Amino acid sequence: MMGWLNKIFKGSRPKVSERQHHRNGRQGEQPVGGSSHKVPERQHHRNGRQGEQTVGNEPLTSRDEWSEIEDIDHAIALSLSEDYHKRRTIIDNESQLKEDEQLAKAIQDSWNVSSPTRYGNGNLHQPIPSPYSTGFRYESPRHNKSNSGSFINVEKQHNHHFFISFVRICAGCNTEIGYGRPLNCMGAFWHPECFRCRACNQPIRDLEFSMSGGHAYHQSCYKEHHHPKCEVCQQFIPTNAAGLIEYKSHPFWVQKYCPSHERDGTPRCCSCERLEPRDTQYAALDDGRKLCLECLDSAIMDTNECQPLYLDIQVFYEGLNMRVEQQVPLLLVERQALNVAMDGEKRGHHHMPETRGLCLSEEQTVSTILRRGGKRVMGMRTEPYKLTRRCEVTAILILYGLPRLLTGSILAHEMMHAWLRIKGFRTLSQDVEEGICQVLAHMWLDSQILSMSGSNAASTSSSSSLDGSRSPLERKLGDFFKHQIESDTSPVYGNGYRAGKQAILKYGLTNTLEHIRLTGYFPC
Repeated sequence: MMGWLNKIFKGSRPKVSERQHHRNGRQGEQPVGGSSHKVPERQHHRNGRQGEQTVGNEPLTSRDEWSEIEDIDHAIALSLSEDYHKRRTIIDNESQLKEDEQLAKAIQDSWNVSSPTRYGNGNLHQPIPSPYSTGFRYESPRHNKSNSGSFINVEKQHNHHFFISFVRICAGCNTEIGYGRPLNCMGAFWHPECFRCRACNQPIRDLEFSMSGGHAYHQSCYKEHHHPKCEVCQQFIPTNAAGLIEYKSHPFWVQKYCPSHERDGTPRCCSCERLEPRDTQYAALDDGRKLCLECLDSAIMDTNECQPLYLDIQVFYEGLNMRVEQQVPLLLVERQALNVAMDGEKRGHHHMPETRGLCLSEEQTVSTILRRGGKRVMGMRTEPYKLTRRCEVTAILILYGLPRLLTGSILAHEMMHAWLRIKGFRTLSQDVEEGICQVLAHMWLDSQILSMSGSNAASTSSSSSLDGSRSPLERKLGDFFKHQIESDTSPVYGNGYRAGKQAILKYGLTNTLEHIRLTGYFPC
């Protein structure tokens, strides 16, 4: 531009000199060193205007000369305009940069605002990996990533200005969140009406909510669906002083109940050990024991009813080549009669806290129980029975009113005591004698459960239940009675069973019994 101006100025100098020359000369005179001629004064005034000096009959200030002057002025103005715009652009860029920094700071501050009673990350509950879409979208070279569930649009407009719009995507409906304050929960943004309870599908408008499996719940809905209920009183299990849910649970049945029910007189079945739910019927036996209706279904109530089961177990022993050659009386008795007989017995170890079977070696009189007739539980009667000593064993006593499989396992245990004494085994240590008896009881239960699992299997005993068929719960009861033997923690019954089981698995039943007969101990 400046070069072009110089060219204009240089091209105008000769004409300016020529005009200056004529302006300095006098009228009617010739310049020095040039040809001269005289112009008549009349013609001078005719060809030119008054007050104008002419050279060669042309005016000194022509139209071309004025055009050149205008071009110069235009060039100067254009140059000044370019300088002005350069300075203005720099100022605009600096101003825009400051505005962008202030806007970014305001956005960052808005993201750092936390709601009441929230965790450090801004959530009411500790965040988990969100299963919802939190993608970003960028629409210009000037893009900035925001929090999850948001993106920033940077749109370029005229005059080099940038307009920034912040967009958040709802994790519920996956659409843009417009005006208004969205919810920031579970690591994502939500429309208030899209943040809903997993259970009732209604919006969660409370300040606090519960979570389970990555889903949100109303606190009331969560309690209804996830807070454990007592299986006895059917109420929500209360929390303790520390705010924790504390309950009792049976190790086999996994029955959850309030700890207070162990002290408030809630009935417990003497067979399966489950607490009886409220408003549920159960059988109350004459000796004070409680029996649930499921265990009552296969319970053996008197001595005559137990004889087929006794024969069944004798066959089981014969199958192991361990026949009991003497006819040992079997009697079902009440708890009080069993305790009296146990006090009169000089030998033997009894499982506490309650003994449910006894192998007698002393002569005494016991009260056996018989059915009077009529109802199944009511109308029982007792009858004295005089025991005489014909061999090392005078009788086997079993507690009445227990399910068939439990009665059979107790009978198999006591029959092993009888077999050891009849076979002349020396007096054994308690853990060895009780341990091998528990192994035989466990083996008999195994044989019964195996017979139930076969499609056409039938028991050799006809007294499995009232109608001669097996109830669906009977197999489960068999597993529970096995579990009781396996999980017994007592040094005599529990440790003795595990030592005897290991010896039989390693050496077999026959070799193990022979080793016990010779040494009085289990083989190592």
